[in-house]
Amino acid sequence: MVHSYLKYEHSKTFGLITSATSNAVWSADDNAPNASSRSTGGGRAVVGADEEVLCWDVKKGELLGRWKDSGCSAEVTAIVQSKTDPDVYAVGYGDGSIRVWDSRIATVIISFNGHRSGITALAFDKSGVRLASGAQDTDIVVWDLVAEVGLFKLRGHKNQITGLSFLHPEDSLANVADEEGDNELGAPNGHSSASDDHAGFLLTASKDALIKLWDLGSQHCMETHVAQTNGECWSMGIMLDQSICMTAGNDGELRVWAIDIKGLSSLAAHVTEDLERRYLNERGTLNRHGKDRTLGVTFHPSGSYVAVHGSEKAIELWAIRSPAEVQKSLARKRRRRKEKEKERLLASVPKQMDLDGEKHSAEEDGGEGETDISEFIVPYVIVRTSGKVRSMDWAATRIGKSLQVLAATTNNQLEVYDIPVKRKEKKSKSSEPPDYDRIFSVDMPGHRTDVRSLALSSDDRMLASASNGNLKIWNVRTQNCIRTLECGYALCASFLPGDKIVVVGNRSGELELFDIASSTLIDTIKAHDGPVWTLHVHPDGRSIVTGSADKSAKFWNFEIVQEEIPGTKRTTPRLRLNHTRTLKVADDILSLRFSPDSRLLAVALLDNTVKVFFVDSLKLFLNLYGHKLPVLNMDISYDSKLIVTCSADKNVRLWGLDFGDCHKAFFAHQDSIMQVAFVPHNQDGNGHHFFSASKDRMVKYWDGDKFEQIQRLEGHHGEIWAIAVSRTGEFVVSASHDKSIRVWQQTDEQIFLEEEREKELEELYEGTLTTSLEPELENGEEKSEAVAAGKQTAETLMAGEKIAEALELGMADLQLMDEWRAIRETHPTAAPPPRNPLFVAYGNLSAEAHVLAVVQKIHAAALQDALLVLPFEKVTALFTFLHLWAERRWNLPLTCRVLFFMLKTHHRQIVASKTMRPMLDAIRARLRAALQRQKDDMGFNLAALRFVGDRVRERGAREYVDEEAWEREEEEGGKGRRKRAFVDVA
Repeated sequence: MVHSYLKYEHSKTFGLITSATSNAVWSADDNAPNASSRSTGGGRAVVGADEEVLCWDVKKGELLGRWKDSGCSAEVTAIVQSKTDPDVYAVGYGDGSIRVWDSRIATVIISFNGHRSGITALAFDKSGVRLASGAQDTDIVVWDLVAEVGLFKLRGHKNQITGLSFLHPEDSLANVADEEGDNELGAPNGHSSASDDHAGFLLTASKDALIKLWDLGSQHCMETHVAQTNGECWSMGIMLDQSICMTAGNDGELRVWAIDIKGLSSLAAHVTEDLERRYLNERGTLNRHGKDRTLGVTFHPSGSYVAVHGSEKAIELWAIRSPAEVQKSLARKRRRRKEKEKERLLASVPKQMDLDGEKHSAEEDGGEGETDISEFIVPYVIVRTSGKVRSMDWAATRIGKSLQVLAATTNNQLEVYDIPVKRKEKKSKSSEPPDYDRIFSVDMPGHRTDVRSLALSSDDRMLASASNGNLKIWNVRTQNCIRTLECGYALCASFLPGDKIVVVGNRSGELELFDIASSTLIDTIKAHDGPVWTLHVHPDGRSIVTGSADKSAKFWNFEIVQEEIPGTKRTTPRLRLNHTRTLKVADDILSLRFSPDSRLLAVALLDNTVKVFFVDSLKLFLNLYGHKLPVLNMDISYDSKLIVTCSADKNVRLWGLDFGDCHKAFFAHQDSIMQVAFVPHNQDGNGHHFFSASKDRMVKYWDGDKFEQIQRLEGHHGEIWAIAVSRTGEFVVSASHDKSIRVWQQTDEQIFLEEEREKELEELYEGTLTTSLEPELENGEEKSEAVAAGKQTAETLMAGEKIAEALELGMADLQLMDEWRAIRETHPTAAPPPRNPLFVAYGNLSAEAHVLAVVQKIHAAALQDALLVLPFEKVTALFTFLHLWAERRWNLPLTCRVLFFMLKTHHRQIVASKTMRPMLDAIRARLRAALQRQKDDMGFNLAALRFVGDRVRERGAREYVDEEAWEREEEEGGKGRRKRAFVDVA
């Protein structure tokens, strides 16, 4: 009989506030999903957290929402909020997919998949109906959110895209029209209509140190400039009025560009292009205080400030001066220069030098046409953060008395800083940078550094996680952090019997005892001269053993002593660790374990061996040789018969504890294996099953009797440092370098090893299949700048096969029914023929309805790629069904979309085919009639809506008398004043 196992599945993730792979976006409370979360006033932070998007209340530090697509395991790499609908967010993932989320209902509205690698930049256009995405594969794709398709893919950059922004010339055009006034009616109207039809422009920056301006109407690159002189361009920011753009690179270099938006407006309005004119002009270079690479440039929505940050613990704020302030500054400089001239004249300098100086100053005064950019953009303040900055966003869109900045740091926390705005009347303090305060932070629900040790309490309700600087106690059921305690650099931790005290071993050789109930450090014992790498509580619960790099293992007994309370005669019981014995070994101790029967103690040493001692006499019992690199961890089974060891040599070995023989050695992971753990009991016959966790981001579940891998638990996005198995064996907890702690729950679903192997092979095959479908360029063939935005995936291949299958069944059924109708003309009583069981199962569904149902089920974004899978011989069949759909007026938008795409794709073959001409003529006639009818219906409905709207507005406005104003005016009795004040209230 085939043996089955119970499956473990990922159930919870906690401990992660924000991951360092994605940016953070601040959103006002007005867009909160429910009324209760609107009143806090601190706003919300939308951040990426591995494969999820988290929404935090920055004031309360509470998690408001968690957006996760069950079908996606790739980590979030980019987030952007729509300008028109603040509830809509576009999220880019590491596998090249994009999902558009509605934050109110936390669901995916649209999903796209057009890039071969991780998304690095996203941007919505002004109307919110188009989305531009840039990725590590150097491509830029423009997506239509209404039709849910990729419009085109732009190629030209040679490295990953680091910045994207739409340019909208119609904004500037409206301003120009306002300035000109209504002197000529024709020109402004003509311009606006032309610019409305124009697709706009796109500004992109890439790591290849180039900045490009694209015309989206003609889909070509208009201008290319070298953005940075000393290496890559890491980020790009653009002002809200689109007049200034800033690119940033290595060594703190910032380059400022002026955008000729009025020139772009005239270009959008006219067909001809001025080849001589440049629309992107360099204004100058600024240098940051920090000399690291600049990762982010963000202009304030008001256009008065710009924030710049690198990879260090600082955000630099620069103020953008108004033209009046620039003139004042220049006048002040000229005045100072003249004062210096006078001083130099008085100091008896030779006359010739004075004349030269006067001439030089006159030249400086005269050359004032192009003011240096450092006069316009000046340093304002440097905000020092508590962690290295990953991304930042302005936390309040209006400038009041202060500016607010949201910073997401690489050490898993969010901070909001308040920076006061300097007022113009206060001139005395203008030279001093303003003081700033950290007003909000979200840091409690996670560790600042990697979790190095996990320990579960005896009832599996509490989890202790220890890192460098922090020990946190979590409620496993609710995932809430119930205690945070400061500790040293923790390397190992364990609950003591009773679950009230946690002992932590740290890097400096100390043991720290913490009382959970009172959140206090009870005692610190200097236990060893080197780091305490491991500790284990004796199975009888009365003592503990610690192992260290000082080549010794020490045994400690638990003792309760009565301590006097200072100032009183009363005493209080206090736990003490009493050192009883020491075991000296030849090398550093990396791990040690008691056997559950308390008879043996296994010690793993730095010399790649494991030594097994008797606990009572500390005499050597067994030497386990075999690993090529040091054993990092081990565990002993519930019956004390098996010991499993894992090593940095990527191997797991199973040994018998009777004779020390190696039962099996297998290559378990692709990197160092950090921890192994047996299931602690044998209730379901799984006492010899064990888990292994590795730096290859994988947890694996093994059968120790059959020496087979049962299951892979994938989900972490960083090296896994520690795991802990519950006492019941119902769940496993793992902690990783990605700062997340994950719970893997045992389910009732059974898994069979053969099925798991087949699944793994299928995944491997699908991965190689989709990469082989990518079109390759022939020798000497140049890449075209704009291509179709498509990508073949396993989903699109399956969809294409489903369409082909439906067409085959449908054509056979149409032919069958046509034959039956022909027979019925001569024999009216002829019985209907036996149809395909599929149509009968669907309630005698017609063939055309079945094919339409199959096509409708395919996601709009994947439809075009699915249609490309169809061979040309199936196109005739598809056109037959398109003709039937047009005739019956079924789903006209979908019918038109499929028809136009197929005509565009197979244009040459269709034109050359004589048989398809009559069919196309018939489709055209049917479709035009159907579309005309739809157009009439829409016109009628629009007119009705306008009429209803006018009626509502007429009835909704009433005139009311403002009583207070009326009484006040009556008292004043002034002549010529209106006696009543009327207010229109809608």
